[in-house]
Amino acid sequence: MGYVLDTAELPAETRVDAVNTAMLYASAPCHVLHEDPAGAVHARLEVWDFGDANIFTHRSSGIRLLRTAKLARQDAMPVVALAVQQRGEGRIEQGGHQRVVTPGELVVVDLSAPYDYSWSGDGGAGALQIPYDRLGLPLDVVRRAAAELTASPLYRLVTEHIAQLGRDPAGITEDPAAGAAAAAASIDLARALLASADHTRRHARQVFAETLLTRIRTFTRLRLADPELSPTMIAAAHGISVRQLYKLYADAGLSLEQWIINERLDRVRQELTRPDRRHQPIAAVAARWGFRDPTHFTRRFKARYGVTPSQWRRAQ
Repeated sequence: MGYVLDTAELPAETRVDAVNTAMLYASAPCHVLHEDPAGAVHARLEVWDFGDANIFTHRSSGIRLLRTAKLARQDAMPVVALAVQQRGEGRIEQGGHQRVVTPGELVVVDLSAPYDYSWSGDGGAGALQIPYDRLGLPLDVVRRAAAELTASPLYRLVTEHIAQLGRDPAGITEDPAAGAAAAAASIDLARALLASADHTRRHARQVFAETLLTRIRTFTRLRLADPELSPTMIAAAHGISVRQLYKLYADAGLSLEQWIINERLDRVRQELTRPDRRHQPIAAVAARWGFRDPTHFTRRFKARYGVTPSQWRRAQ
């Protein structure tokens, strides 16, 4: 389920109050200060249930979210947010650390503590919000890691993953069962990122071992359109042998090649429902996801979904 506020549907004089009220439900309670409250305030806020977490996207005119020590003491909901700046230049101050966040960069915000987060002009961010008790990491580890994110070898992988969640939260959460599985994987990725960014690294080895398959699957999903994707590339990126890679999948009851094919088929199936793709030949969409032989692709698609690609597109 999702909650959406779009001020484009509201009279101008009610927008400031609407955004301030929506923020109470979307994230941690904070003071909402608009850059130009008498001007053209606009905002679109979305919150989507995502397993044990949620996806929160926020796009608006200039805004400042100020969570004071008093508000932090009153709130008993410890949550950590992993947010990717989508547009504009964000500024975050927390725990004595200040940082400018440019589009495409990731920041971790401890929502149980005071913070000051803002942008000027049109801006936006997409965040994965996770209850602390689902991370399984001590609070001091999370807070140290938040200041050293780029030191983690997983920084770029997790940033790309969170950015993808923020681009299409409605589609990702549409199927509750698939959404719950994706949420569990996302939480595992967040654990691994934070454990590896903490300079003490006392939890890193255990968490890395526990999340290896999740990290491999995320890495692979982000590169499904890469014609160079191969078991050798995947294994090398994770410091294991190809034999270990195959064993890891086999122990999980999966075939690596079949899993990749099924993921690619699913991407094609999703693209065939998109209005901006309706005039593209099916063979071109399939080729973009690694299926060079149209006949072979059609046979695989029908075997998996029970209809041909053209039948699927017409039905949608």
